[in-house]
Amino acid sequence: MYLHAGCQIAVSPDTKSFAVDWLGVEVSRATLGIIGMGSIGYKVAQRARAFNMRILYHNRNRRRKEEEEAVGAHYCAQMKDLLQQSDFVMLVVNLTPETHKLIGKKELELMKPTATLINISRGGVIDQEALVEALQNKVIRAAALDVTYPEPLPRDHPLLKLNNVIITPHIGTATVQAIHAMAEEAINNILAVLNGQPIPSEVFPK
Repeated sequence: MYLHAGCQIAVSPDTKSFAVDWLGVEVSRATLGIIGMGSIGYKVAQRARAFNMRILYHNRNRRRKEEEEAVGAHYCAQMKDLLQQSDFVMLVVNLTPETHKLIGKKELELMKPTATLINISRGGVIDQEALVEALQNKVIRAAALDVTYPEPLPRDHPLLKLNNVIITPHIGTATVQAIHAMAEEAINNILAVLNGQPIPSEVFPK
């Protein structure tokens, strides 16, 4: 939030001085709650540990003890416990019938009023109407969304009018290196199929 607004202040032709009391919040020593501790969620935890964050996670299946200890993560069997304790809540789950609108009015009200909700999974994991209401009424401090539904949002959508939300156009993997890696992985899968070998990244039907 502060980076985006700060950039606008820095380049605005109306700016005469910078406010000394314009303050953000630190991630160091803050509590990060990760909902969905698959491969991506675990990599988030690895990076968060470098910032000395306290890491909580909620997942269908608990990680092995050695994996938890490697990143200093603590398992929350109940998602509500994670929501109540976290300064930052990050959604890293697949969109399924079970996770559709996983975060709604009830879940948002469990969060700290100083908390930030981050969604890097799919837009449908959040009830957007409930999120708009929560942001308008300061139920939570802010939201950072790389995904929405639909994408892009209609230009008159209320999320676009709020100053305590930042939205990016689904660019979580949008780097030259990531696109090259995905292309190589796809090629390796194709070659494996053609050669009758095990598929490295096989997707199994549910």
